[in-house]
Amino acid sequence: MNLLSLASPPDLARAAAEHIGTCALQAVAQRGRFSLALSGGSTPWLMLNHLARLDLPWDRFHVFQVDERVAPDGDPERNLTHIQAQFTSRVCIPPGQVYAMPVLEEDLDAAANNYMHTLHGLAGMPAILDLVHLGLGGDGHTASLFPGNPVLDSLALDVDIARVAQQRMRMTLTYPVINRARNILWLISGADKAGMLQRLIAQDQSIPAGRVSQDLATIFTDIPLLTT
Repeated sequence: MNLLSLASPPDLARAAAEHIGTCALQAVAQRGRFSLALSGGSTPWLMLNHLARLDLPWDRFHVFQVDERVAPDGDPERNLTHIQAQFTSRVCIPPGQVYAMPVLEEDLDAAANNYMHTLHGLAGMPAILDLVHLGLGGDGHTASLFPGNPVLDSLALDVDIARVAQQRMRMTLTYPVINRARNILWLISGADKAGMLQRLIAQDQSIPAGRVSQDLATIFTDIPLLTT
């Protein structure tokens, strides 16, 4: 695990965007494309704003979602709404290479299965994404993997449904595909998350985020890191 402590959310966002750019160039050089899975959150929108300003081979990008709320298109609670506004509408990624989670389908389980097959079609079986971006909730959740939710035990599927998580149904990537990623980028901002950050660093298995592999992870944070 790599830990990088920055002074402020804008500094954090800029550094994380540059890290994504470096990973993208490496992936394109090695495999001819870059598969990126994005989470939501206010600091990530700053990160995506910075990312869109970089000179990168956008036609080689394939953008997936880490998770998404079941809500109408354009809803401000949808991660896709902000991903489009801050990032994909501003760069030349072919529309067919931005893979929105199909959360408006009547059969959500079938929709999750279809999204999993889309992942497999691009990233192999088992799917190995080049970079997965994650955040950390105040309750220790990441993606839509919330404490006590049955989706935490979904180990046979790469994509599943988190049923009624924070008042919404959600579609989410699960631990198997997250932990297979070549790079995991954590973007963690806010002093209120200091305790959870320490538990994440300690790989505390009692919080959902603690079950994510740290072998290839980089944590970008503006929280002062405690030393012992």
